[in-house]
Amino acid sequence: MLKPLRPLLFLVLLAASGCASVYFPAPPPASLLTQKGEFYGGISTNQRGNFAVQGAYAFADHVAAAGTFSSYHNNRKRRTENYDFGEAALGYFTRLPDRRVLEIYGGLGAGRTQRLDRPDEDTPTVPGTKLDGSLTKFFVQVNYAKKKQRPVHLFGRDLPLSYGAAWRLSHVQLTNFKINGQLQDPATNVFFEPITFTRLHLTGPLQLQLMSGQNIGLKRNKYLKAANSVFQVGLIINLGGQATE
Repeated sequence: MLKPLRPLLFLVLLAASGCASVYFPAPPPASLLTQKGEFYGGISTNQRGNFAVQGAYAFADHVAAAGTFSSYHNNRKRRTENYDFGEAALGYFTRLPDRRVLEIYGGLGAGRTQRLDRPDEDTPTVPGTKLDGSLTKFFVQVNYAKKKQRPVHLFGRDLPLSYGAAWRLSHVQLTNFKINGQLQDPATNVFFEPITFTRLHLTGPLQLQLMSGQNIGLKRNKYLKAANSVFQVGLIINLGGQATE
């Protein structure tokens, strides 16, 4: 009954195991729009405090705009990380037979990243390392999902379950990159980001969403690498869409 949730259980562990990188992939918008005038909104976070807010609107038949703002600020004993990134996309959507939805988006993003690595207490003479720079991104994304499945019985209720996947290919560039104030050469990487998501219909337009996935870097780069994966838990709404019956 909970088979669609199984991939998430494994990927939760991966989300917390990555090495340091100055790039944190934002959760892709899986808006699953079905008709003109429909709105999608979502808010999510994860165990590391990576916060994201998203929205999408179908302003014409089969044409929509989507946006994401992702923020991560973490101050630990050995490392401080600050990351703010925004994305905007334009896309095509269509409803397929048997309550399936297909979306194709293309977009861009920009933001700032900063990381401070403090020296080990056992080696106080070793200086820390401060990394900061600007990030830009161009991406294409495909979403595919079935909007309603057999209900799951939880908390004494039958909650409709839906699930799907998003595949994203991102070209990311790191510019104005400095290490301890010294300007470095720009860096680029191409990331393949396959994502799965599962949703439980709670009440009205409100749904609980679990999203997880991998981040695969296609180029070798010391600082701009695929060390952070995606795992988000959040609430979403879809207003004005076609019935899923």
